[in-house]
Amino acid sequence: MPKWRAGTLNSSRMDRSAEFKRWKAQCLSKADLSRKGSVDEDVIELVQLLNAREQFFTTSSCAGRILLLDGDINGLGVQKQNCCWLLVTHIPCIKDDVMVALKKANGDAVFKFEPFVLHVQCRQLQDAQMLHSVAIDSGFRNSGITVGKRGKIMLAVRSTHGLEVPLSHKGKLMVTEEYIEFLLNIANQKMEENKKRIERFYNCLQLALERETTNSHTKIKEKNNPFCTPKKKRNPEKLRGKCIPEENDKEPEIDDDNDPGINVAIFPKDY
Repeated sequence: MPKWRAGTLNSSRMDRSAEFKRWKAQCLSKADLSRKGSVDEDVIELVQLLNAREQFFTTSSCAGRILLLDGDINGLGVQKQNCCWLLVTHIPCIKDDVMVALKKANGDAVFKFEPFVLHVQCRQLQDAQMLHSVAIDSGFRNSGITVGKRGKIMLAVRSTHGLEVPLSHKGKLMVTEEYIEFLLNIANQKMEENKKRIERFYNCLQLALERETTNSHTKIKEKNNPFCTPKKKRNPEKLRGKCIPEENDKEPEIDDDNDPGINVAIFPKDY
């Protein structure tokens, strides 16, 4: 590669790195504008772990919650922006709490369980790919990567075990208390499973980051010490004229069924 081209690439990488640092500083210095106003307890350690690494920072998160919303139902369900929040909790819920909240409903009340969601901006695509693999392996199989117009690389950690059920229409309860208790049991079970997945994600992420750090140190050591590079051994069979394929010469077998892949979507607008 010509020296001028290598210099241009290095300069571009430095500019991107500086821009990412600026984005991170701006994001982490902003006030938390969520309804709760703080990070949920079950994901505090996970958020801190990511924000402590120079290649990541979190932009939003929710540990998972049970909701009871009151509003007008359209084809997509109740819209949070135009509804009344009758109940919200990040811990398992009991029937009495739901029944008390339902008495305040005047429209179409909907019971929901929303699982853990996390948005992480990543410095490079390879950083997002590593985090995506950890998320998939931890059970968050609806996770994906998006690349914005300005080059912002965002990873969304999501799963598919949500729940949404209408309970009332125009203030009138349409189901029995027995059915509400049945729904609560399901939602609470999903909440427990959700918590286990978060813990699994945190543990897997720790291992992945430790492995990444170890590999990085090994590469630096080998680069600085030429004696660390082992010489290839000669194959005596090849010396006698026989062609025996080595293990590294084999074509890798790819199992498409088990490969979650990387979903990269290019958005036409800025993030």
